[in-house]
Amino acid sequence: MLNVPSQAFPAPDSQQRVALGGRSKVPLKPGRSLMDWIRLTKSGKDLTGLKGRLMEVTEEELARHNKKSDCWICIRGLVYNVSPYMEYHPGGEAELMKAAGADGTDLFDQVHRWVNYESMLKECLVGRMALKPTVSPKGIASKTPVLDNGSKDIIPSYDWFQTDGSITVVIYAKQKDINSEGVIADLQEGKLRGEIIVKDHSYLVHVELSNEVHEEMTVQVSEKVGKVEFVLKKKEALFWKKLGQPLEGHNSFAKCTDRGLHYRKCKLLSKSNVTHDTRLLCLKLPPGTHLKVPVGHHVYLKQTITGTEIVKPYTPVSSSLVSTFKTPSHDDEMHLYFMIKIYPNGLFTPVLDNLQIGDYIFVSNPEGTLIKSQLEDVEDLFLLAGGTGFTPMAKLLNYALTSSSYLRTVKLMFFNKTEDDILWRSQLEQLTCNDERFDVQFILSEPKKGWTGKQGRISSSLLSQFLKRSKFDSKIFICICGPVPFMEQGIQFLQGLGYSCKEVHCFTA
Repeated sequence: MLNVPSQAFPAPDSQQRVALGGRSKVPLKPGRSLMDWIRLTKSGKDLTGLKGRLMEVTEEELARHNKKSDCWICIRGLVYNVSPYMEYHPGGEAELMKAAGADGTDLFDQVHRWVNYESMLKECLVGRMALKPTVSPKGIASKTPVLDNGSKDIIPSYDWFQTDGSITVVIYAKQKDINSEGVIADLQEGKLRGEIIVKDHSYLVHVELSNEVHEEMTVQVSEKVGKVEFVLKKKEALFWKKLGQPLEGHNSFAKCTDRGLHYRKCKLLSKSNVTHDTRLLCLKLPPGTHLKVPVGHHVYLKQTITGTEIVKPYTPVSSSLVSTFKTPSHDDEMHLYFMIKIYPNGLFTPVLDNLQIGDYIFVSNPEGTLIKSQLEDVEDLFLLAGGTGFTPMAKLLNYALTSSSYLRTVKLMFFNKTEDDILWRSQLEQLTCNDERFDVQFILSEPKKGWTGKQGRISSSLLSQFLKRSKFDSKIFICICGPVPFMEQGIQFLQGLGYSCKEVHCFTA
């Protein structure tokens, strides 16, 4: 009944393999924690070796600094001397040395794109990379890449028009697979930033508006024609001669990974206990923001701690697993909910826990690799969660049980230390009563006396008992999320049981 994989899982070049490998940590020496690094950056010590001056770095110059004691790395056009940071890097010195004397942007994005390197390494900034002159068709030296004329007809474009009371900005995607989740827009402080996602690329309209508008904005998506409209209300019935002043990235079409992360300030509306050490935070999006986080995708929360911006990935959940469980499934589009475990000795989560109602948290654009089409004709969906690795499963459960016409069974195997650690246990049990297709198994590694359920950690024997198809040839899909050791062991066991990379999805946050 097990499928024999045609290749190893994850595939050698898979983002899942890269992400898991990238999150592994190495033991650091005493006095080499993140807080120690922050203290060093604020000590006034010259960490670049350039005595405060910045330079334009050529490729040849960058390549010369490729040793542990003299290591320069380029990330998105900025060059950093990371030698002082070597002993503080959680991934170890070897990971940094992979990009020594070279452009490490791709490696950085694969392993830990969420890290706010600009803040973390600002005292290590050497300067910018020198742009290499290119030759235009007329033979004139230029520092701007020349666009291939053959690709212009597939690149999105924009236009705008006005009435006495409104401004409408229109993006023509030139494709018909654009949906509301692929549109991200922010109207803040007189600036409009509208972005549409086209597969692994994004098109951006980014302007400082000519005149004042109200803070609310209406976003209309016409999927059948591939058109997106941003409707703004004028504060005064003035005739606009132009839309506004272009800002960074305006009217550009680029890879999503080259965009960088964009944040907006969200207000904390409520905070409640889920378990003894886990909170449910409700954040309200700004009135001028259109943001929908797709199923299985995550965002990044950012806070400034002791003068340094710290960023961590979290997957939004539904406000309640049971009460919102209906067809169609739509959460309030102005609110985001996060289930966050508080680590008393941690750097980031205690700060989140101490936020007061009305305080603000910065929230990024969504990221993720799960595509809904992967679930379209799945008959048996198996979910493996360890601790807060349950968070991606919450919205996935809701989506699968309300949206799939092929689905026969959804099974969740939920690993925790004790009964007190189980997130939304009563709601999960209620869901088994509400939908006969759903079943949950709780596995405890440190159960108290009296526990009658299953015990242990993730293993091949537990998985082989759990992964039972509803019929011999049913199409299955397995999702796994949890701490790094849990993920790594789970993948090894799944591979040993014969499951292919097409049948398994690893959540990285």
